[in-house]
Amino acid sequence: MTAIAAGLLLAISLSSTQSAGAAGKDDRQLTQKARSHGVTLEHGAYVGWSTPGSRATGGSISGDTPITVQATVSGIDVSGHQGNVDWAYWWGQGKRFAYIKATEGTYYRNSTYFPQQYNGSYNQGFIRGAYHFANPSDSGGAAQADYFVNNGGGWSADGKTLPGVLDIEYNPYSGGTCYGLSQASMRSWIAAFLNRYRYRTGRDAVIYTTTDWWTTCTGNTSQFASAHPLWIARYASTPGALPAGWGYYTFWQYTSSPLDQDTFNGGSDRLRALALG
Repeated sequence: MTAIAAGLLLAISLSSTQSAGAAGKDDRQLTQKARSHGVTLEHGAYVGWSTPGSRATGGSISGDTPITVQATVSGIDVSGHQGNVDWAYWWGQGKRFAYIKATEGTYYRNSTYFPQQYNGSYNQGFIRGAYHFANPSDSGGAAQADYFVNNGGGWSADGKTLPGVLDIEYNPYSGGTCYGLSQASMRSWIAAFLNRYRYRTGRDAVIYTTTDWWTTCTGNTSQFASAHPLWIARYASTPGALPAGWGYYTFWQYTSSPLDQDTFNGGSDRLRALALG
């Protein structure tokens, strides 16, 4: 074989390998909707990024619609968008729990701000936990659960660490609302994540979602309701209809103004009980 022929074969081989790898990798191209909602980075999604009524879509919920808080414990959730958080300020505002974005897919860790957000809230006295923004088109559920646990999403029975959250909601990237999965495949993906998280931590993860997304992408399944606390997102005066199987919510994200605010459906003793497991 001539050197030219050998080089041509090598080029063809490399091209085929690269094409196969690219075909199996999510390109994470942000949709125009995501960009219009302020998600400008390929790892910038956060809980409720596209919930109808959010500030990103022009809503001003806390100002336009007075919220009658149903729970007795108030909290917030943050991500890299908030940067370093003034935890003393929010403690002074009556917030007592917090959830912090730790990871997304198997490609992003909130490494810049997670230590200040996660440890800073703890040191201020908050009961806090971590959440994972799911990207089912990137990798399998079990792999993402491992990535989450390995990068801040673990749990300890210290009375101040809440179980981790699977944030499963609208897709900010190319591939459609349901990440290119059928309802059956999405249910399997979620089950793989939840089972792996329980295996790694001994706790059942909280599920964050909206009723609309859950209905559209899982067929409104009730199969996870008996074991997994529900964190419902709805920016309105009430939580509204819940996904099938859940008779009540555990957390409710009710506004994104001036940042994401939440309530826990129970007293402080019940929040500590959830943390303790």
